[in-house]
Amino acid sequence: MQKHISSLIENINILKVQNKHLIQTLNVSGIKYNSKLVTKGDIFVCLPGTHTDGILYIDEAVRNGASVIVTQKDLEFKYADVLLLVVDDIQTTLAKLAANFYENPTKNLLLIGITGTNGKTTTSYLLENIFLTAGYKTGVIGTINYRYGDKIIPANNTTPFASDLQAILYEMLNSGVKVVIMEVSSHALAQKRVAECEFDIAIFTNLSPEHLDYHHNMEEYFNAKSLLFKSMTSTKKECFNNSTLGRKVCVINYDDEYGKRLINLCPIKDILLYSKGSKNKNGKFTAVNIHYKELETEFEIVKNNNLRVKINTQLIGEFNVYNILAAFVAAYSQGVEVEHIVEGIKKVKSIPGRLEKVEVPADFSVIIDYAHTPEALEKVLLTLKQIPHNRIITVFGCGGDRDRSKRPIMGSIATSMSDYVIVTSDNPRTEEPQKILLDIEVGIKKINKQNYEIIVDRKEAIFKALSLARTKDIILLAGKGHEDYQIIGTEKIHFDEREIVKEFFKK
Repeated sequence: MQKHISSLIENINILKVQNKHLIQTLNVSGIKYNSKLVTKGDIFVCLPGTHTDGILYIDEAVRNGASVIVTQKDLEFKYADVLLLVVDDIQTTLAKLAANFYENPTKNLLLIGITGTNGKTTTSYLLENIFLTAGYKTGVIGTINYRYGDKIIPANNTTPFASDLQAILYEMLNSGVKVVIMEVSSHALAQKRVAECEFDIAIFTNLSPEHLDYHHNMEEYFNAKSLLFKSMTSTKKECFNNSTLGRKVCVINYDDEYGKRLINLCPIKDILLYSKGSKNKNGKFTAVNIHYKELETEFEIVKNNNLRVKINTQLIGEFNVYNILAAFVAAYSQGVEVEHIVEGIKKVKSIPGRLEKVEVPADFSVIIDYAHTPEALEKVLLTLKQIPHNRIITVFGCGGDRDRSKRPIMGSIATSMSDYVIVTSDNPRTEEPQKILLDIEVGIKKINKQNYEIIVDRKEAIFKALSLARTKDIILLAGKGHEDYQIIGTEKIHFDEREIVKEFFKK
């Protein structure tokens, strides 16, 4: 695939051009931000990073065949046969270049964006099954992987960088995908990775402290999330003019205080709210008559007097009621038949790494969950407490080089809501594991809890928890979820908790 450079830079604010004569004849074959991946004819976009800057890799990019260099910083440029473009906003430029190169695929897709601290992945799985049940070829871009049809692409980021994202969307469109469900992270919004994506549905799940090492405070974090909703436009895409699909809507959790604030920030007026409890019925999609059981959840979704739908699901816990509400409302807004929505929800038996039960040859339960924020850990433990059990033994840690403020909070939550806790490593990255564990222990000591021990090695910690388990106990392995690795230093090491559990029983 090749495109003439002039067709890619039409709507880009360029401050300086060097070797301008090359524009007349230059065709480009791709867009890269990693110099090691550059091949002949590519554009190399010099993104600034946390620890480095793309401009340091221009020489490598040119050696690998780059024909265009794009940077936000003016610099001395020594290559006469390479086009240099200096732009005012490098992140916006990458998004525009990519959208132009891949022919703006979201113009011809129903694009659903899900943002919030927790629930994005589960909601994406629910929507995927609903639209597949309704007969639409569907793609998903999210935390666990990027997938459509029989193709599964490992996910390096919840939301890919703009050039990767547009390439995946282009491939999806050309393979016949009609509906794409995308988890939209706060990093992606702040870094303008989705700047050239036209969303039809924006979903807000909830907001609680996370990524405050990056966003600094909750207000900045909320502002990043709100960008998805501020980008919404009300005009229906031409490709949906004769379809029930394509209604532009914002779907918001009204029970979350940040959700209430979002309502006034939406530039479109078609806002659908969801809530739990009869007191919030008016005009909202509301979950009522909720019954939590050991292996399933039953409830009804009602809206005024014209909608009452019974939901039966194997997903357990209050937070999954909210996830199902979000998925139901989004699908319902697009005219999907209620029977297809209900059937699609029923098809979702479990989500990888989300309250995932590991089959073990014992009379106790082992649950793996991705809970890595205070709110997520609290919600998981509340859900497990609703299940008949003897004791809850929790194994958890906190990631290194990330927000330190959540560590003591998670320590106090784990020890106050579990019968016993083993504090261990998660992804220590370049931090000293012992220092991370000491941060967690501060919160435990603050509430004078003694029901814990510290085991730095995560495998050893899991083995210890399993050795302590008795009849009807629940072992919760929290923090890793779907991940099958640990990041120690800068190295990613294979580490799958399901395999660790099996290894214990083999021994």
